[in-house]
Amino acid sequence: MRELLAAGRRPIRTLWLAEGLDPSPQLDEIEQLAARRRVRVEMVSRARLEAAARTEAPQGVLARARPIEPVDLDDLAAPARGPAFIVVVAGVTDPRNLGALLRSAECAGVTGVVLPRHRAVHLSPTVAKVAAGAIEHLDFALVGGIPNALEHLSSLGIWALGLASESPRSIYDIAIGDGPMAVVVGGEERGLAPLVRRRCDEVVAIPQHGSLASLNVGVAAAVACFEVARRRSS
Repeated sequence: MRELLAAGRRPIRTLWLAEGLDPSPQLDEIEQLAARRRVRVEMVSRARLEAAARTEAPQGVLARARPIEPVDLDDLAAPARGPAFIVVVAGVTDPRNLGALLRSAECAGVTGVVLPRHRAVHLSPTVAKVAAGAIEHLDFALVGGIPNALEHLSSLGIWALGLASESPRSIYDIAIGDGPMAVVVGGEERGLAPLVRRRCDEVVAIPQHGSLASLNVGVAAAVACFEVARRRSS
């Protein structure tokens, strides 16, 4: 909630606060930001707030805001500052996985995210909650098909790095430049689809040393994004 108010990217109609909330510095800051943006604050019963929240444990605060507007791929490939650093999400279906992925991506400096319109999870109250405000600082493009989107990004000069646990190449052994690039992650069950894999310039794995076969998609994306960020800043 704080990030929604602080970012100021979306109009907010009203802010609901549940009656009987304990005072806290976080709540004080939210109210101050709401006053600064001239957002109307209403006190409502906790039952009414929770019924409208569409997510578990809304923590007594709910904003009625305009949905996030997607941007064109061309705009995603040309951010206002610095080279593009994009995450392409190809088939993630669990909203908690997507939320965790977006939070890590934003913290690593990702500038934009590509999401498919079909057969995948979209931005939702659960995604927003798990992402902990990250969606307010990222641009999103919705596309009909990930392979075509990757092909278009390539035409715009975006280098695509795919993640696949079975790849013989390690992410730590390849050259990563400081130009515009995309990290491509597949779905929870099947990973990268064959055509998506072929559209990537390089497909790599994150070396593992335990008994399990693969990482959670959100964790894998986090490791890859921070490795890319480390290389680009060195």
